[in-house]
Amino acid sequence: MATPTTPHELDAAAALYGNRFITQEVPSREFPTTGMSAVDAMRLVAEDLAIEGDPARNLATFVTTWMEPEAQRIIATNLHRNFIDHAEYPRTAEIEQRCIRMLADLFHAPGPTTGARTQGSSEAIMLGALSLKWNWRTRRQQEGGSVESPNLVFGGDVHVVWEKFCRYFDVEPRIVPLQPGKYTIGPEDVEAHIDENTIGVAAVLGTTFTGHKDDIVGINDLLLRIKQERGLDVPLHIDGASGGFVWPFLYPDSPWDFRLEQVRSINVSGHKFGLVYPGIGWLVFREKSDLAPDLVFEENYLGKTDATFTLNFSTGSSMVLAQYYNFVRFGRQGYTYIMRNMEENARMLGDLLEKMGRFELIGRDEEQLPLVAFRLTGVQDYNEFDVAWQLSAERGWMVPAYTLPPDAQDVTIMRALVKETMSREHVDTLARDIEEACKTLDAKGGAHESERAKMKTGSGH
Repeated sequence: MATPTTPHELDAAAALYGNRFITQEVPSREFPTTGMSAVDAMRLVAEDLAIEGDPARNLATFVTTWMEPEAQRIIATNLHRNFIDHAEYPRTAEIEQRCIRMLADLFHAPGPTTGARTQGSSEAIMLGALSLKWNWRTRRQQEGGSVESPNLVFGGDVHVVWEKFCRYFDVEPRIVPLQPGKYTIGPEDVEAHIDENTIGVAAVLGTTFTGHKDDIVGINDLLLRIKQERGLDVPLHIDGASGGFVWPFLYPDSPWDFRLEQVRSINVSGHKFGLVYPGIGWLVFREKSDLAPDLVFEENYLGKTDATFTLNFSTGSSMVLAQYYNFVRFGRQGYTYIMRNMEENARMLGDLLEKMGRFELIGRDEEQLPLVAFRLTGVQDYNEFDVAWQLSAERGWMVPAYTLPPDAQDVTIMRALVKETMSREHVDTLARDIEEACKTLDAKGGAHESERAKMKTGSGH
């Protein structure tokens, strides 16, 4: 057979024998003039992704990277279903409400309440903080006060979305700085920032930096005292993006939720420890009255009037259904089993790191997400960023190194997130690989400046 030379012959040969993009450049700059076969398109995308990082070794991300085949089947068979079309898909809307009621029960809501599914905790935080602002504005107007200068109090340990909210919606951020050795906030940090223009205080349940929680009980007690002594009713919002699906199962007797009087709203990411693929988040209010009514739209759409409370409109139903699948599949016992396994593997990894004599662990005796936060001890010719770089180069592990927010910006730590798919064998292998990476650095010194320029320095998401 003659070697194919013309475009037609090349396409015919590729269709018969394999992928035509083995030697051809893929479309990347201009909109393609013609299409291609479904097989070619599938192989093009698949081969692009073949050189991505391995999610199983990405210990930076909090986002779920594995679900059961049955859950994947539910997701795949409902990708075409637009969640917002409640008139067409009323059962999906009912399943959303079931999830909200279950979360309200999990978070000890005192009675019937309301909430919303969102694309993730970022949207949930935006909506929850907007409700804080709207309710504050109503209170101030009833008191005859100014509504020109709202402020929101939170610590430097929050996700960047809190600062985004303040910038996007014209609220003064009153950010409590961290300190070396103190990476969360408490009532003593918050009190000086509260005044009549404070729309609320945000506290974190499981920070992305070290996995610990703010002193939520102490902040709640402070707000109750301020309410009694100064007449200021300042609500508390809990950012439970990561911890909202951890604390109820690992630390069920630790109060942080609606058991505390000033906690008025909670956000949680279903696509983190809720064990669902992205993107799904949840916002739950203590009572229906905590949702500012002006934020709810009565939408006449496709012949049915629906009340909507979202920043987004069209979105898929799949992840809502997947979340409900997890709730009924695992229940409290199943989630507790999974979280305890992750906690046990995090404890084991911490033990192995401590035995090396190279690292100190941060706050391992406190309530914490299933992760290990650690830093180098002593004096070396390399730092935590070098360890992260070498570990990635040698074995493909993505373990982030990062500096903490002000005023702890001189503190550098590493963090290994232990998720459902990380087995004991993975823990042992990771510990050995960290040790080998350190031995390599002992021999050659720290990373080159050109390598350091390429290092990821954030704490992951």
